[in-house]
This record gives sequence, C-alpha cells and structure tokens, in this order.
Amino acid sequence: MLSFFQGTARWAAPVAALGLLAACSSSQTTTDTATTATADSTVAAGAARPDSAATASTAPKPVTPSKPKPTWAPGIHPEMQAVIEALDSLSGGPTAKPMAKMTPQEARKAPSAADAAMATMKKFNIPTPPATADTMSRTVAPGVKVRVYTPKAGTAPYPVIVYYHGGGWVIANLDTYDASVRALSEQTGAVVVSVAYRQGPEFKFPTAHNDSFAAYQWTLAHTADIKGDPKRIAVAGESAGGNLACAVSMMARDKKVALPKYQLIVYPIAGYDLNTPSYLANTQTKPLNKDLMAWFFKYYLRTPADGKSPMIDLVHANLKGLPAATIVTAQYDPLMSEGKMLADNLQKAGVPVQYKNYEGVTHEFFGMAAVVPEAKQAQAFAVEGLKSALK
Repeated sequence: MLSFFQGTARWAAPVAALGLLAACSSSQTTTDTATTATADSTVAAGAARPDSAATASTAPKPVTPSKPKPTWAPGIHPEMQAVIEALDSLSGGPTAKPMAKMTPQEARKAPSAADAAMATMKKFNIPTPPATADTMSRTVAPGVKVRVYTPKAGTAPYPVIVYYHGGGWVIANLDTYDASVRALSEQTGAVVVSVAYRQGPEFKFPTAHNDSFAAYQWTLAHTADIKGDPKRIAVAGESAGGNLACAVSMMARDKKVALPKYQLIVYPIAGYDLNTPSYLANTQTKPLNKDLMAWFFKYYLRTPADGKSPMIDLVHANLKGLPAATIVTAQYDPLMSEGKMLADNLQKAGVPVQYKNYEGVTHEFFGMAAVVPEAKQAQAFAVEGLKSALK
C-alpha cells in the first residue's frame, strides 16, 4: 500500500536538531584510510562540528534570507533560501563557474550545500548538538571502506542501517553526509555503516553499485563484530545513494542473499530520462539541476546504454519482491518526478511504500535539520518507517 503525504506543515527552525546537513558535494578529503578498525572522529571541513561552548554565549537568531526569492523557486521557504544564499556566497556569486562546467577534480573541491548549511548555522548562532555515536573505520573490500557509527546509548545488539551517500557517483564522501548518518543513528538507535564506494570517472559504472553490494554483504557477515543484529538490517541513501540502496536490494533479491528489512530512499536518482516534468521545471535550481545531472551521468556511465540498466533506471526495473520503503522527495529538485514514479511503481509491484514530497525545499535538504524545518520533519518521517521495520 502506498501512503502519500504532501509536506506542507511549517515548523519553527530547530536549534538543537539532530543531523545538521547533507550535501551534493564537499571537498574530497575523506580520512578513512585505516585498513583495520581504527578510532575515527575526523570530520572534513565541509561538515565540521563547531564548538558548542563557543556558540552557547550568543542566542540563536531566526534564519532569514537577505535577498528576494530566486526566480527558479518562487515558493522556496526562508530557511532553505538562506542556505542557498550562503552556497552562492561561498561559490563566488553569480559569475562563479557552474559545477557542470568543472572537472570532477575541481568539483570535489567546490563549496557544498553542507558548507552552506554550516555557514548558515554560524551566521545565525545555531549551536551543534553533541555527538551521540562513536565511529570506527573498516576496509571491507579492495578499495572499499566503511565508517561504522555505534550508538553511545542503548544495548547491543543494535539494529543496523547500511547507508550510501550522494554525489552523483562522482563527488562527495563520508564526511559530506556525516550529519545525515548521525541523525539516523541517533533517532533510530541503530548502528549505521556508511559506505565509501569508489566513484567515476576513475571507476565507471557499475563499480559503485558493486562496491555498495560488497559492503552490504560484509555487513551481513560481520554484524556481531559491529554489535549489530543480523535479523534487523536496512539500507538507506540520498540521491545517488538512494539509487544504490534500491539497487542493493535488487541485487540481494537476484543473488538470493538475505534481503534488507527496509529501504529508506531519499530523493533518488531513479531514471535516465532528463525530460521528466521535474527535470524540465528545474533547469536552474541549486544545488542540483538538469545540467549537473547530465554531468554526473557523463562521468559515471561508460556509455549512454548504461543508463538503461535496471541498476540506473530503477523506474523501469523489476521491483517485485523488494523490501518495504520510505521515499522522500523535494519540490525544487529535478529528481522529484522519478522519485514519485519509483514510489508508484514499487506499489504496483506489491511493495508497501510510504512517500512524502516536501514543498519549499531543494535537493540535499534532508540533513539540514538544524536549519531547515522540513529536514527535521523528513527525518522523523524516515525514522518512523525504519523503527517500525527494525523493532
């Protein structure tokens, strides 16, 4: 059964919201280099956690934009607009080189939506809540590392979520999406295994997909090592990571490997049609637009024919027998139409789905709960499905 919700409620911006920000890109400086389990508390500059004590003396201020609404988003909500304004400022203003005109190496160094959300927090004196999970790094396959987030509270064995970050299979890293992962771990009480899959153009399709499945198989085989429960494992991801989460479920089904108990799929890349209604309506949106999506496909796919693979074109894949899912989309996002189509097609295939589209926000809003009210709502919606499936 498909449950559809249209996200319209407006909440006051949370000050101590869990999960700060997630982004389409970040400086590519992942520090998970250990080949065995090692303590890992490093967070990249793009997702650094500011000193709460340093900000506590100044009261938080309402998050408000300083400019008129952009023409591409006449209904954008003020907190989201403030983040986009910060992204524009960090990127060099209206004359800055678009990411779709950069090389992958340049794009990996460009300011991200994570950087923008952090800058917004600093500007409006929003403190960061303390970390509630310990982290360790593991190498799980040649060239593939994971960061394991273990709750400081609760009692093992914990439920487990295998999480795949976004970035179009080309940019971003574990640090970029650290806040989303911490939010999921905190709010579900789960161990989260965040996967650093290899990316294009250095590693073309289907490398990221195969790496993601290898990490899932490693998790199945090592749940006891990470204090997890092998009978309570879900997959989750944002953007390209949402694609990977669903693809991993399909690969598990086809290879007769134990299926995840649940899927959290947040504004996924779910098709290869750049002329859907949301693509046509979002040619100028930030941080993701039609040109940037074409750029991602260019650098990850070997040839255009790869776009027809069921691992990429989820909306036309065989979806029967997959786990129940929660799917989240955003209004100002070229991927909105295919995210909704994926929800519809999962339902047609007999898969229970909870779907919600959030108005007034853009791609990458999910991890920005400290700034964007809809992010806090979306996290609560996602956690509801996960906790129900993993109890």
